[in-house]
Amino acid sequence: MTNFKDKKILLVDDETDILKLLETVLLKENFTNIYKATSGQEAIEMTKTINPDLIVLDIMLPDMDGFQVCRQLREITLVPIIFLSARDEDVDKLLGLGIGGDDYITKPFSPREVAFRIKAHFRRNSSL
Repeated sequence: MTNFKDKKILLVDDETDILKLLETVLLKENFTNIYKATSGQEAIEMTKTINPDLIVLDIMLPDMDGFQVCRQLREITLVPIIFLSARDEDVDKLLGLGIGGDDYITKPFSPREVAFRIKAHFRRNSSL
């Protein structure tokens, strides 16, 4: 069984209510190393510093869109990136997955589903 307690998760969204909601659910699911960023640049800098094991990334951020952030993150890390976005068009999903995203969840979303998808990524990667 995978130990999720030590996994570092970076949540990136400019809506602080969403960050708080996800953090609460992840804490209930025994994740303890949760980091939060509210802009693309902050996410990139935090990734360099904390080296997260997984990133949940919103697309509509104040300084740059999540697609740009993902492209820059892929230059420095290969950790799983789960897009979380209100943009639900197929073209957005395909773009997100095509540029290096590993999953794409549309808003509104179930916070528990996000937590369980995170666990699924960790389980799958631990068996490689």
